[in-house]
Amino acid sequence: MNRFAQLFTELDETTRTSEKVSAMERYFASAAPADAAWAVYFLSGARPKRLVPVRRVATWAMEESDVPGWLFEESYSTVGDLAETIALLLPRAVQTVDRPLHQLIEESVLSLAGQPESVQREIVLRAWREIDGVPRFLLNKLITGELRVGVSRSLVVRALSRASGVAEAVVAHRLSGAWEPRPEAYQRLVAPDTADAHISQPYPFFLAYPLEDELETLGDAAEWQAEWKWDGIRAQVIRRSDRSFIWSRGEELMTDRFPELSAAAALLRNGTVIDGEIMPWMDGRPLPFAQLQRRIGRKKLGPRILAEVPVVLLAYDLLEHEGRDAREQPLSWRRARLEEIVGGSGLASRVLPSPVLRAADWAVIRGAYERAREMCAEGLMLKRLDAPYVVGRRRGLWWKWKIAPYSVDAVLVYAQPGHGRRASLYTDYTFAVWQEGELVPFAKAYSGLTDAEIRKLDGWIRRHTVEKFGPVRSVKPEQVFELHFEGIQPSPRHKSGVAVRFPRIARWRDDKRADAADTLETLRALMAAQ
Repeated sequence: MNRFAQLFTELDETTRTSEKVSAMERYFASAAPADAAWAVYFLSGARPKRLVPVRRVATWAMEESDVPGWLFEESYSTVGDLAETIALLLPRAVQTVDRPLHQLIEESVLSLAGQPESVQREIVLRAWREIDGVPRFLLNKLITGELRVGVSRSLVVRALSRASGVAEAVVAHRLSGAWEPRPEAYQRLVAPDTADAHISQPYPFFLAYPLEDELETLGDAAEWQAEWKWDGIRAQVIRRSDRSFIWSRGEELMTDRFPELSAAAALLRNGTVIDGEIMPWMDGRPLPFAQLQRRIGRKKLGPRILAEVPVVLLAYDLLEHEGRDAREQPLSWRRARLEEIVGGSGLASRVLPSPVLRAADWAVIRGAYERAREMCAEGLMLKRLDAPYVVGRRRGLWWKWKIAPYSVDAVLVYAQPGHGRRASLYTDYTFAVWQEGELVPFAKAYSGLTDAEIRKLDGWIRRHTVEKFGPVRSVKPEQVFELHFEGIQPSPRHKSGVAVRFPRIARWRDDKRADAADTLETLRALMAAQ
């Protein structure tokens, strides 16, 4: 555990990508497979399920440290992170024990499952008494299900590739899907033999960069194709060994959630993988994303919801053809094969080629962009016809050209602490608009401010708190912020009656008084226009 704690510290103390990759490379080059497997799991953003209520863990910590509840609460309020608060308040370990990472997880975290409270308490106290410092902090994070490490999966893949000598694309593919932290899984991940891939395993998704320059900087328009940027669920549909699998971009297996697409995939030939967007679709047109959310939130899909919110896969790309990886083929080749497959498989009602626009003049592409909202799309995707399908983001091959977001000026009414590095700062905000002289909350946002603005706003929040509700502070309604969001729809679950999609802070309007912020009628007008 000490070696993983050292890696965590090295990653936490730098913002340089090269240093993060080097630290992980050194760790993977020397770690035992059982430990390395769990390290990959955590570094890639996965977390074990929380097995003990947080309040129970806090109670044990107060008892073990002999700290009264009021002092624990004050300490937590100051530190801003429960795991760190507990690690600081607990007495020093009498004799530390450096157990391997996998052993600590198995004996002190996973073993908590299904145990009575008295047994859970004994397991946790024994672990606390054996470790100190950063290892104890990390254990607390694991127990509370809150461990986050500041690296992206692409950096983890790069470090694994350097440590093992296996190509990044191969490592990324092996790590896709339902990867489990077992020593044999890690050994397969870094094995030099590349003849692998489980039948259900998806490919890493290709992602686009935002278009920031003029279209003409991309060169000849004839070398590109444009597609609508749909607002659905990015997915891969896989057909191998007479079985169908549907994976989300977030690597969640969704086969059972979309039975109509699973049935359609059964018409594909074995050795076929299609990349596309799952969309709510009726009468030849997309439905609002809120309709798809109605399906996502249900554990059981009855005939009624299936009829009210039918879905299709708008197919973008062909990643595997006749059992062979097709990603190195140019987009023009992959697209032609895709249209042949979709058109000849009886899939027309459930799998549709995403419409493509090719033009010799950028003016035609601009005209399509201006019709994006009319098409219920977020903008356009621009893809080079000669581009391979690569892993992650790669500049110059795919661009996303999003339409201008919706915008309103709203008043800050609530704030609460963030997570990780921002656990001691107020960074999660609730915003409201006016209705008949009262402020009605309608959105939460936590991104868009600079570090300097966050620190300035944090100080203001602490000086202008009106009430406290646990970690949440109600503040004087004085600060106005311009919010951007991608969509808006009716919502009976919200007091405002509306729900917005992907809200974020565009700027701090310190030039505007709170009474000049927008109203609920403004939001309703945007909703009506949409």
